[in-house]
Amino acid sequence: MKKILVTGGCGYIGAHTIADLIENGFEVISVDNNSRSHIKILEGVQKITGKKIKNYIVDLCILDDTHAIFQENPDITGIIHFAAYKAVGESVKKPLLYFNNNLNSLINILKCAKNFNVPHFVFSSSCTVYGNPEEVPVTENTALKPAESPYGVTKQMGEQIIMETIKSNTLNAILLRYFNPVGAHISNHIGEIPFGKPANLVPAITQTAIGKLPAMQVFGTDYPTKDGSCVRDYIHVSDIAHAHTLALNFLIDKKNDSNCKIFNLGTGNGYTVLEVIKSFEKISNTKLNYTLGARRPGDVVAIYANNDKAKIKLGWVPQYNLDDMMKTAWDWEQKIEGKTFTL
Repeated sequence: MKKILVTGGCGYIGAHTIADLIENGFEVISVDNNSRSHIKILEGVQKITGKKIKNYIVDLCILDDTHAIFQENPDITGIIHFAAYKAVGESVKKPLLYFNNNLNSLINILKCAKNFNVPHFVFSSSCTVYGNPEEVPVTENTALKPAESPYGVTKQMGEQIIMETIKSNTLNAILLRYFNPVGAHISNHIGEIPFGKPANLVPAITQTAIGKLPAMQVFGTDYPTKDGSCVRDYIHVSDIAHAHTLALNFLIDKKNDSNCKIFNLGTGNGYTVLEVIKSFEKISNTKLNYTLGARRPGDVVAIYANNDKAKIKLGWVPQYNLDDMMKTAWDWEQKIEGKTFTL
């Protein structure tokens, strides 16, 4: 079996991707310093796959500690790099924290990939690289506008660092630009573990519905959209996870005609915040307590994907619709009700 290193493997998308990789015949090791995640999530991965996952509790910003992982595992075939801080609002308040963590960890992983001749690299990028696009849906060739947040800047810079780095070595890379991952594994063994007040829409919805939050706020009612709220492309986390397995196989099978390929990962459908709330209220039979408020710094008006390239090249087809996403998210929220997760 080919060995894959997943950074940020205890995180939301990382854990789902580990499960998908194992189910598709890969051996997986994880590295996660658990500063924004919980190692307990790997117990859920073990329930799904029957495999116990080795996790190195290492800060990737420390090169020597990162290097030691590769020394212990010289047979790593590929790297999927998730490890990064991801809260848009926090990045606006603490930009240096984001630049330091997200960029230094990437640079150290790339140094190790080069030193140990790891041939395949998949990068967790984001639709935030498009900034506030002039037209939607966006394709991989859409011109990148200035990012609306420091988090988005780190993804733009991360892509550029990878593209410049691979010019001078044999590493092949795929940059996966996610839109808005939501939901939980259909088994209900893994999902998004909350830490603090949620910064993303769907956890805010489910936590409000179950009573962890007294109410939630819709940020912005005057955007030029069908109901005045922001438009986003929501994609089930398991669909996102499977795309990483397909991306690795794409590289391993030498289907890439260049050493860096870019793919959008979204459903291709744009939903407003209020449409997502209505979907949740329908599947949960719960009336959500929310208020309408002002716009939030760092938010773009509307963005959703053209995903034709991923469908054609990777053979990737999203399996879950918006109601499925809301149902699995709600099932997971009910499962973890009353449980506490501490950093």
